[in-house]
Amino acid sequence: MKAIVCKKYGSPDVLELKEVKQPIPNDNEVLIRVYATSVKYGDIVARNFREISPRKFNMPLLFWFFAKVYFGFRKPKITILGSEFAGEIESIGKDVKSFKPRDQVFGYLGQKMGAYAEYICMPEKGLLAKKPANMSYEEATVVPYGAIMALNLLRKVNVDSGQKVLINGASGGIGSAAIQIAKYFGAVVTGVCSTPRIEYVKSLGADKAIDYNKVDFTKNGETYDLIFDILGKSSFSRCKGSLKENGHYLLASFKIKQLFQMLCTSIIGSKKVVCALANEKAEDLIFLKEIMEEGKIKSVIDRCYPLEQTAQAHHYVETGLKKGDVVIII
Repeated sequence: MKAIVCKKYGSPDVLELKEVKQPIPNDNEVLIRVYATSVKYGDIVARNFREISPRKFNMPLLFWFFAKVYFGFRKPKITILGSEFAGEIESIGKDVKSFKPRDQVFGYLGQKMGAYAEYICMPEKGLLAKKPANMSYEEATVVPYGAIMALNLLRKVNVDSGQKVLINGASGGIGSAAIQIAKYFGAVVTGVCSTPRIEYVKSLGADKAIDYNKVDFTKNGETYDLIFDILGKSSFSRCKGSLKENGHYLLASFKIKQLFQMLCTSIIGSKKVVCALANEKAEDLIFLKEIMEEGKIKSVIDRCYPLEQTAQAHHYVETGLKKGDVVIII
């Protein structure tokens, strides 16, 4: 089968189209013909992980060390990138009960990756679900990562109807999903992003979009029940005045300092810092499929590239100009 292979760390030019051995499903696995995958932040990091220092890494030092061990210090251990996919089941193992050949599916492979290929194997109980009937393969493939993360994290602070929520980093994979899921829960949502992505954030359903190049949301007098900082670009000290009493400052990426703040605010004060990791479950993906079919989550695709142009897709994502998701068609 054809796959995009990454044998060394570096620029997008290290990605090469190769012939590799097609996987064979175990008794509890399905073999999936991949029709579409995506280029996400994790793919960019994994491709060039040699250059990711502890300072650049968005999590504590210990997490960075474990990631280095997993991905490889000098050269990649994960040679086929891609964590999201959509496709069709080609065959199933003898113990598989929930799926059958020709089922249209989508899912998330997590850190083991492998979706930049014509075929993948996936456990029946993995993060795999039937594709939403109202979405194409391209539309479905860009949802799982960001939506699963956003759903898990928003549940940890019990987002509810009528609450005011600000999402800092609203145009990325997690941020764009967080807008739509918070709206599904009935929140009034403000998204913070750069100038070129204002209209994109509004198109996702945000009640208000703030251009961080023009307005400092911590100084505009507005207060929120929740400030969700995706990449930790702000700080609790800056955001505290923009939180209502009993408000939460939620972080998807954090360092030791933020963990200490979470401990302190759990004891003192009404405004809380919450550092959270997502607990990925197959039932979450099934729930997301259902609300996608209700039209509550949509995909906005910027560009599509064929598999052989995956390097060009990575180059484009690294320009920072994308407005929506970038898809690789296989």
